[in-house]
Amino acid sequence: MTARAAELREAGADVITLSAGEPDFETPSAVCEAGVQAIRRGRTKYTPVAGIKELRKAIRDSLSSDHGLDYSIDQITVGCGAKQVVFNALFASLDPSDEVVIPTPCWVSYPDMVKLAGGTPLLVACGELQGFKLRPDALEAAITSRTKWLMLNSPSNPTGAVYSRDELLGLAAVLRRYPHVHVLSDDIYEKLTYGCEFATMAAVAPDLYERTLTVNGVSKADAMTGWRVGYGAGPVALIKAMNIIQGQTSSHTSSISQHAAVAALSGGRQHVQEFASAFLKRRDLVLQKLKQAEGLSCRVPDGAFYVFPSCAGVVGKRTPGGRVIETDADFAMYLLDTFSVAVVPGSGFMASPYIRISYASSTEDLTRACDRIIAACAALS
Repeated sequence: MTARAAELREAGADVITLSAGEPDFETPSAVCEAGVQAIRRGRTKYTPVAGIKELRKAIRDSLSSDHGLDYSIDQITVGCGAKQVVFNALFASLDPSDEVVIPTPCWVSYPDMVKLAGGTPLLVACGELQGFKLRPDALEAAITSRTKWLMLNSPSNPTGAVYSRDELLGLAAVLRRYPHVHVLSDDIYEKLTYGCEFATMAAVAPDLYERTLTVNGVSKADAMTGWRVGYGAGPVALIKAMNIIQGQTSSHTSSISQHAAVAALSGGRQHVQEFASAFLKRRDLVLQKLKQAEGLSCRVPDGAFYVFPSCAGVVGKRTPGGRVIETDADFAMYLLDTFSVAVVPGSGFMASPYIRISYASSTEDLTRACDRIIAACAALS
């Protein structure tokens, strides 16, 4: 959708893109300056595969101060974004036919990463009535003798759902009965929660610490998507195996980016709260606007920077051009081609009929885009 939007924009269309999971904020100036200084000081050579010690120490200190998690730097690895860290973990650990339990809706790359690593993704539908979150009974029903991982993403892309401490404890009670199952906790949106407390499995259930890989990064909370810095913290044996995979692929992430990430994690991160406050205002704006869009209904998300409205109310309706909206993908394409708004169909996240709207854009763009969505829904018959 983002690529199609770019094509239309190049052709002269006034397209508003709400499809990308990328903050519109600039990277904080102090972080940029740390990158500049790294260049000037000649920090442009190869680094250790796992990342420079300064960054792994900063990550260790952050995990300790934020969550009381105690890791040595040998239990921490740095990758080219959280995406690579997740991929390395799956590639290092999955044997053919190993299963990975993935609650859906989920981030689009999870199932394909599992397949690329030779495993089998086991998708567990977690509907809106469940808050788009996995329940203990559903987890228990999904686990088999071949289950290797449970993947949890909280706050969630695409739904913004956030697992509470009690909800994680409920899942932990199930996992204790299945010691062969490990937890991959993707916490990349950790700092972006609204009116609720963030919790992560390794801290909530210390007895599962040795079975949990905690994944995070600076892309979302620090507006550093292009710098490509993510990290994982977990058991030494797993981290060593992941480093072997990385050593034969990307070697390491950019040395300059790593030094910038040290500044992001060690500089007080005042900007994070400022970003989160702005996102909250934008979320509320979008939710209020969407109430006026006939056929759409939206659950209030507790985190990240997405809303995930149901478009069931427009399925079956006809566009002004006479085309019937049969799927969420049809509706998303209608919004793009007719009203110049780019969103992502829920089918990409293994959930239909929904659309994902990113509110990581300016208030002006969000207002204009939502007005167009309202008009698009009104134009259907």
